[in-house]
Amino acid sequence: MLRKIRIALAALCFVLITLLFLDFTGWAQAHFGFLAKIQFLPAFLALNVLVLLGLVLTTLLLGRVYCSVVCPLGVMQDVVNRLRCMAGKRARNRFSFSRSKTIVRCAVLVVFAVCMAAGLGWLSSLIAPYSAYGRMVQTLAAPVYDWVNNIFADRAAATGSYVFYRHDTVTRLPLMIVVAAATFAVVFATAWIGGRAWCNTVCPVGTVLGFLSRYSFLAPVIDTDKCVGCSLCARRCKASCIDYKAHRIDYSKCVACMDCIDNCTHNAIKYTKRRSAGLHKSAVATDKSRRRFLSAGAMLVGAAAMKAADKTADGGLAKLENKIPPKRIRPVLPPGAVSIEHFTTHCTACQLCVTACPTQILRPSTSLSRLMKPESVYENGYCRPECTRCGDVCPAGAIHPLTVERKSSTQIGHAVWIANLCFPVAKGVRCGNCARHCPVGAISMVPYNRPDGQPVYVPAVDTERCIGCGACEYVCPSRPQSAIYVDGNEVQRMV
Repeated sequence: MLRKIRIALAALCFVLITLLFLDFTGWAQAHFGFLAKIQFLPAFLALNVLVLLGLVLTTLLLGRVYCSVVCPLGVMQDVVNRLRCMAGKRARNRFSFSRSKTIVRCAVLVVFAVCMAAGLGWLSSLIAPYSAYGRMVQTLAAPVYDWVNNIFADRAAATGSYVFYRHDTVTRLPLMIVVAAATFAVVFATAWIGGRAWCNTVCPVGTVLGFLSRYSFLAPVIDTDKCVGCSLCARRCKASCIDYKAHRIDYSKCVACMDCIDNCTHNAIKYTKRRSAGLHKSAVATDKSRRRFLSAGAMLVGAAAMKAADKTADGGLAKLENKIPPKRIRPVLPPGAVSIEHFTTHCTACQLCVTACPTQILRPSTSLSRLMKPESVYENGYCRPECTRCGDVCPAGAIHPLTVERKSSTQIGHAVWIANLCFPVAKGVRCGNCARHCPVGAISMVPYNRPDGQPVYVPAVDTERCIGCGACEYVCPSRPQSAIYVDGNEVQRMV
C-alpha cells in the first residue's frame, strides 16, 4: 500500500512539475507554481526557511521521500528504471548491494558549494536536479508540445472553435540543445544501468538529504527473524542500498521507495520506527570522519547561501523578423532581478521564467559568466509593463515578485540611440515608431540636421523615465539591427 501511495503522489508531482515548463498559458504556474518553490535548491537560494525546515523535518521523520516523490529528476529515473525492468526478470533483478561512494559524493558536494560561493552558479546548475530537469523539458519537450498544440489549434479554428490558440515556438540556441540533450543522455543511461546511481553519486541534494536520512525516525527495517536470505530485496533495490547478508540497509542511499516491502515474499521488511524494531547495530553505526566531512560540506553550502543573501499578441504591432541582437554593454535582466550580482548568485537556470514569459523575450544566456541563465532580448517582442509572470514563478528568489505598479516603475535598463542606423538620419524619411510606442513616454522626437543639411526629427531618450522595456527596440524598422536598443542596468532602480 505504501508503495502504491508513493507512486501515485510521485506521478502527480511529476506531471504537474513537467506541465509548469510546458504550459504557456500561465494556468499551471498559477495553480501549481508552489511545486517549484518547494524544490530543495531553489528554496535554499531563496532562503525560504519554512520550506527548508519542512524538507529537513520530513527527511528526519520519513527518510528521503523528497527524492522519490517531489524531485522530478528522481522520478524521471524511476520511470527509466521501470522501462528497463519491463525487459524481463533478468533486468528486474540486476541490482546488488554496493557501499556508498562517500568520497565521491562529498567531493561533488564541496565542488558544487564552491562553485555557488564563487559565483559560478551556471556550472553548479548543471547537476542541480530541479534545474537540470527543467532545462531538459523546456529545451527538448516544449517545442514538441507547442507543435502538437498548434495542430489542435488549426483543426479547432477550422471548425470555428477557439479552445486552443497557436503559440509560436522560439528557436532554441544550439548550445542549450547540446547541454539539455547531454544531460538527458547521461541521466537516462545512468538510470538504465544503475537505477538511482545518479542520486547517490552525483546529486548534491541527494548527498545532503542522504546525510539527514541516516537519522530518520521511520525507515524500512529488516526483521532478522523472518528474513530467509533470499536476496530478492537487494536484487530489486534500485538504490543498491540493501545488504541482505548482514541484514543492513544504507539509509544514506535509501530513497524510501518502498519497493523492497512489496518485493519481500516473507513480510520481513517493514516501514517502522527504527529503534523499536530491533535494528541491527551495523545499520546505525556512524562513520565519524564521514560525518565531519559532510558537516564541512554543509557549512560550505551555508556560507554560499549567506553570500547570496548579501505572449499575448501585441495589438496592432507588426511582427518584425530577421533582426540580430545588439552588442549590449550589460545584459537586460528580468524586472525584480535586483542586480546582476544578485541574479547571477541566486538563479539556478531552471528556465521556468522562460516558459512563463508570454512575449517570449527571455532567452538563456550564452555568456560564460551567466551561461543558461535568462536575459531579455527584444527582437520579437518586449517586456509589457503590466506583466509580472517571471517574478511570480521564480522559485529561487532570483527574480523578486513585483506588483504591476512597481513593475511598471522599475528601470531594468535604458534605451540607447544609434544615429547612423536611424531611418531619418540614414534615409531622410520620417519615422517616430519608437516614440509612438514607448509606454512611459520616455522618447520624444527632436529636430536634427542631416549631414546634407536636411532637417529631420530623431528620437531623444529621457533616461530618467525610460524603464528599459524594449518596446522601442522591438518596433524599430531598421534592419538587421535596431537603431535604438536597450542596455541593461548593473542595479535595477525605481523611476
